[in-house]
Amino acid sequence: MSSVLYVSKETLEQMREELLRMRTVDRPAAARAIAEAREKGDLKENAEYDAAKEAQGILEAKIKKLEGDLASARILEADNVDTSKVSILTKVTLKNLTTKKELTYQIVSEKEADLKLGKISITSPIGKGLLGKTVGEVAEVQVPAGVVKFKIENITV
Repeated sequence: MSSVLYVSKETLEQMREELLRMRTVDRPAAARAIAEAREKGDLKENAEYDAAKEAQGILEAKIKKLEGDLASARILEADNVDTSKVSILTKVTLKNLTTKKELTYQIVSEKEADLKLGKISITSPIGKGLLGKTVGEVAEVQVPAGVVKFKIENITV
């Protein structure tokens, strides 16, 4: 059994659209590619056929994963988020105590993570390290480069 995947309403809709596209567009295209490769002769020595079958297998695995994610997805509304501590969907302003640099991140699910947009995964080292902390607390986060200390400056939605 997979764990619960918390997502926004928009992300859930994107996941549904992606699954629909995979089923209605990508799957028939993969079947056509296999049929075309099959027509080209001996299947034992047909690299195009092998590649098409492998691509179909990868597509089916992606479909199965996405179906599982959708089955375990739960919508989180910003109205229901507790801002007294760092949790999923909160925006956290922190100060790196080493560099004195201020950063703002939104804590999101793995599906929504995008560092360029300031969205970090709840399962990332920084996300895990900040989880449950309150304003004023110092979080010691183990990152590949060592331990980084962040002071929680503000928590909003």
